[in-house]
Amino acid sequence: MWKTVLRRLLIMIPQLIVLSIIVFALAKMMPGDPFTGLVNPNTDPKEIIRLKREAGLYDPLWVQYGRWVNNLFHGNLGTSYIQKVPVASLIADRAVNTFWLSLLTVILTYLIAVPMGIAAGRYEGKWKDIVISAFNYITFAIPGFVIYILGLWLFGYVLGWFPISGSVSGSASGFWGVLGSRIYHMILPAVLVAIISTTGIVQYLKIGISDNKVEDYVKTARSKGVPEKVVFNKHILRNSLLPIAAFFGNTITGLLSGSVIIETIFSYPGMGQLFMNSVQQRDYTTLTALILIYGILTLIGNLLSDIIMSIVDPRIRIQ
Repeated sequence: MWKTVLRRLLIMIPQLIVLSIIVFALAKMMPGDPFTGLVNPNTDPKEIIRLKREAGLYDPLWVQYGRWVNNLFHGNLGTSYIQKVPVASLIADRAVNTFWLSLLTVILTYLIAVPMGIAAGRYEGKWKDIVISAFNYITFAIPGFVIYILGLWLFGYVLGWFPISGSVSGSASGFWGVLGSRIYHMILPAVLVAIISTTGIVQYLKIGISDNKVEDYVKTARSKGVPEKVVFNKHILRNSLLPIAAFFGNTITGLLSGSVIIETIFSYPGMGQLFMNSVQQRDYTTLTALILIYGILTLIGNLLSDIIMSIVDPRIRIQ
């Protein structure tokens, strides 16, 4: 397995280089700049030129790229043009909120999806499968932002069961008070995201169970008189979980990146909302740092998926 991990890490090196070049190029291709029209409508154009020169925006592109990469290696992601604070600290504050929301979302997603997928596959064609399939079709057909807005409107505004913005109540105090308030603010967005995220897991698990039920090794086990419960748990379910394990790494890192839609709708101060604000405000330093982090998280997710797959299925390990 260590050979697999080492090989994947070596492959990530050129991928990271290409990723950094793409991120830098996309940032430079974006229209406008962080100073024009955002400092003050009455600001002297010469002052804007001076600010851009001080920021190094007139330097050759290869010089700007080299300076950016060098700063990255020293842990310096730059300073936010808008917030006037180091980007690293700005992202770190938001990453904590996104981490807790992502953790709760992942837990709820698998708690909902795995039992549903098992039931749909085990009782294929029966009423349980029909109900779960209908649920899957509905959640897949309706855009996520529609469900988020409906959930916010119903449970936040109409019923008033959950808060509609923020991550912690201002009146919360003490460790347990803050923790309880944080969880209370996360429940509704986490449940809504989990409902949307279950579709693929349920479908893959159902198909896997349906396919494995007719495999020769299952027929052999049944012919030997192995109890049906043992056949299902040890042979059918175990092999059907392999595709789910493969998605687990990307699921975690994908959610850690933060959901732009859910965090924007709920005004949740996470990385997703920060990304949207950076786009709207043309805060290039924050934007490029976030895109780079998202890309790195994707590569790490692929690595985690490979590691998980090599653990649960030794046949795919690279020797």
